[in-house]
This record gives sequence, C-alpha cells and structure tokens, in this order.
Amino acid sequence: MPEITIIDYEVNNLFSVCRAFESMGSQVRIAKDPAAIRSAERLVLPGVGSFKNGMERLRKLDLIESIKEYTRSGRPLLGFCLGMQLMAVESEEFGRHQGLGLIEGRVVKLPDSRDYKIPHIGWNSIHPLDGDGGWKKSILQGIPHAADVYFVHSYFVDIKKQEHILARTSYAGIWFPSVIAVNNIYGCQFHPEKSGNTGLAIVTNFATRT
Repeated sequence: MPEITIIDYEVNNLFSVCRAFESMGSQVRIAKDPAAIRSAERLVLPGVGSFKNGMERLRKLDLIESIKEYTRSGRPLLGFCLGMQLMAVESEEFGRHQGLGLIEGRVVKLPDSRDYKIPHIGWNSIHPLDGDGGWKKSILQGIPHAADVYFVHSYFVDIKKQEHILARTSYAGIWFPSVIAVNNIYGCQFHPEKSGNTGLAIVTNFATRT
C-alpha cells in the first residue's frame, strides 16, 4: 500500500487523521518541509480553523509552491474540511484571501437562517448530483448514496464547474459541494477521520484506488 504523507502546517488535527489511515493499514508520514511534500506518493491536506490562518501557515512554512509542484506531477491529493477550502482560488472568510488555486471555485459562507445553526456541526448525508455521480473508481467507490458523514464548517467551496462535484449535501436551505474531484485532486468538506466506517472507506479508497 502506498505511503500517505500528511501535511503538518500546525492548524490541523493530525492525530485523528493519522489514526484513520493507519487503522486501514497505510504507512503514514508527517511532513512540514517542501522536500518531503515533493517526494510524497499520496498527499493529504487536513485542516481546521480559518482560511486566512491556514494560508498564512502554509506561506510561513514555505509549502505553497511544493504543494502546487506535487499536484502538477499528477499524484493524488486529498483535502479535508479547511484543507479542501484552501485548494480554491480565493475565500471571502474575514475579508478576501487568495488560496492555492488548485480548483476553480471560491469559498463562501453558508447563508444565515433562523431555521439552521451556523456553523453546520454534526452528521449529514452526501448525495450524487445524478445517477451514480461518477462515484465508481473514485474516493466514493462503494459508498452508498445518502451515507452520513460528520461536518464542522461555516463556509463551503462554491465550485465553478458542476462536473467537478462528486457529491453534495443540503443544509441552510441550499445544496453545497461536499466531495469534489478535479483530475488527481480530491476534497471532502466533512471530516472523514470523524465519519465512522464511511470515512474509513473513503480514506481507504484514496490510499488504494486513486
């Protein structure tokens, strides 16, 4: 099984992410230097917190260009929660901030509503746009439609191209992208490492099928 390299930029919960991959038999390496990222077999960008702080940490550790270089190589990259958002072009969270620009989309806030609590915290289901949503031969291979996963977020990535959306989720009166796939780049707005057997199946698919 290929080694999984997890980016440590000091705004993520590495322990639970590592445990998720290790529990499925993957060898895991923690990396916070550009050379280790460039040499990764499979790369994971987790994250919690604000978009601005996440980009500042990547910039301070000089990791931005190495992530882009890795992605251009065609090897697989998976972002969780904030990690998925950082792959977008820009974010409107607490101002306007430039992202990694790996996917065509921008990070926007979930709409305010008296009927929904923001942030969106807890279990919710993922759904294909139509048919099987292209789930075969992806990180969602074998995942049933309407499977429940665990979310913690106030913002989401507004994806420019619908064909890049593998799954979507309904909350606050809208449907937002919850899983994306752009060539070798995957993103989950939820936390697979906190999503029980469904989340473990997703990380296994990333480790073995992508």
